[in-house]
Amino acid sequence: MNQKPDLEQIYNAYYGKIMAYIRSRITSYAVAEDLCQDVFEKIARMLVNYDSERASVSTWIYTIARNRVIDYYRTSHPSSELPEDLPLDSEIDDDLIKEDTLNELTAALGKLPAELRDIIILRYSSNLPLTEIAERMHLSYGAVKLRHQKALDLLRKEMAQ
Repeated sequence: MNQKPDLEQIYNAYYGKIMAYIRSRITSYAVAEDLCQDVFEKIARMLVNYDSERASVSTWIYTIARNRVIDYYRTSHPSSELPEDLPLDSEIDDDLIKEDTLNELTAALGKLPAELRDIIILRYSSNLPLTEIAERMHLSYGAVKLRHQKALDLLRKEMAQ
């Protein structure tokens, strides 16, 4: 099921981040504020079209912000060049998105029961195979495999909200 994110939650979670992103590319605070407002107006208009199957919320939002900065340079400063640090379509500020995703993942992991969280951490942070996790946790391989899948399902559900 493709649940639409709430506009107020998006605004509260991303306004500061998007403003910082735009400010790092636009020197004028007033212009950056206007562009940030434009970004959130577009998010409000386009929210009904958001598809979590195509991109995470953060990727979608940063793409809108990036495109707005590019549009600003194209229309307001046609003779100046785009900043060299403006990422390509395929690399929408990976550091910001990774940090954002890590924050979302940390919050989602915190909501898992301890045993499921431990399985995920051992599997993906320590790179242990499920058989070794089963030994360490004194559980059968089948139990760990089922709990691992349950943990992944819960994480996906939490991160989709």
